[in-house]
Amino acid sequence: MGNNNLNNEESNMVVSVKNVTMLFNLEKKGQNDLKSFITNLFKKKSDLEHFWALDKVSFNLNKGDRLGILGENGAGKSTLLKIIAGVIKPTGGMVERKGKLVPLLELSGGFDPRYTGRENIYLRGAILGYSKKFIEEKYDEIVEFSEISRFIDVLMENYSSGMKSRLGFAISTIVEPDILILDEVLSVGDAKFKKKSKKRIMSLINKKGTTVLFVSHSIQDVRGICNKAIWLEKGKVVMEGDAEEVCAKYEEHTNK
Repeated sequence: MGNNNLNNEESNMVVSVKNVTMLFNLEKKGQNDLKSFITNLFKKKSDLEHFWALDKVSFNLNKGDRLGILGENGAGKSTLLKIIAGVIKPTGGMVERKGKLVPLLELSGGFDPRYTGRENIYLRGAILGYSKKFIEEKYDEIVEFSEISRFIDVLMENYSSGMKSRLGFAISTIVEPDILILDEVLSVGDAKFKKKSKKRIMSLINKKGTTVLFVSHSIQDVRGICNKAIWLEKGKVVMEGDAEEVCAKYEEHTNK
């Protein structure tokens, strides 16, 4: 009976993070030429500043779990999301994922300023692995949601950061992923667009039981979206568990 329960837990597991560490070497002096590069090869360790962005972070998420990641600036939240998304490799540890993953990290990034909004929809879609046919079918919905129809044939270099973010959000959320990674994306746009964005995110979560990893400075949003939470401080997990309990402790800490 115990083995059956273990097998069920493993089959439901969508994200597994095991002892993930991330070490950055911050040079005290830049290396702008070949001589500097060669010199740096023989530098003593004292010449380098080691910065542990993450230190042995571990947790598991099952299908439908919604994890809020709390912490002050520099705690390692965004670094953790980038590692789980596969954008960067950890120094140590392992991440396992099951299913289609859509990362909403830097919504205004990844566009080519030399192309129009229309052209960038197809470009971003291709990067995310969408077929041209799929983008054609969803094109009108993307443009309508992003609220930039008047500027769709304008070069992206003339877009504001808010316009780029709205378009990036619309493209990235047009599918129903198994794993959704959100980094401060609910702060995009004005109050009306924020409300619309949150509604779409909740629709994705409720419709398919999407597993969510959510970074936000808004404790209220974490409470409203997540059932689990972890609190990071200087790359280490201070607390993990029920979202309400972790939020309450984190709120108490930040109000001191």
